[in-house]
Amino acid sequence: MEEKLTANPHRKVVVLDTSAFVAGFDPFSISEEQYTVPMVKEEFAGSPMAWTRLKTAIENGKVKIQTPQKEFLERVKASANAVGDAFFLSETDLQVLALALQLKMRGAAPLIATDDYSIQNVAKHLGIEFASLATFGIRHPIKWVRYCPACHRKYPTD
Repeated sequence: MEEKLTANPHRKVVVLDTSAFVAGFDPFSISEEQYTVPMVKEEFAGSPMAWTRLKTAIENGKVKIQTPQKEFLERVKASANAVGDAFFLSETDLQVLALALQLKMRGAAPLIATDDYSIQNVAKHLGIEFASLATFGIRHPIKWVRYCPACHRKYPTD
């Protein structure tokens, strides 16, 4: 289901990664609109409290579930390849980034709540804000380089 952005362009919206719930984020603690992707629900193995927080927030309309459009997923994958983080990102991570990019392109000001450094790095590359909850987060963008430590030959990151 596609959410329509209304009334307040550039409004702050929060896009939630699994790590936000695992770190103890409470969706009822803020007033901003909150979104996540369907795949986040699949990453809660071993964390029943985090699952309960998400389920309750969805049932009460506090968190909206939305699947990003393919074009935004492709743009995120290209960006992840450009900075060398594609290897480290799960499909869920890519979808969280794509949803944030989609919301940004539709006029919102998304902030991704995540402790995942690779998500943060790609978000920075895409010009999307992020906030860490249980870690310090990245300070500077990272450009990964794969190389052989024996011969020092560099390899493409894709």
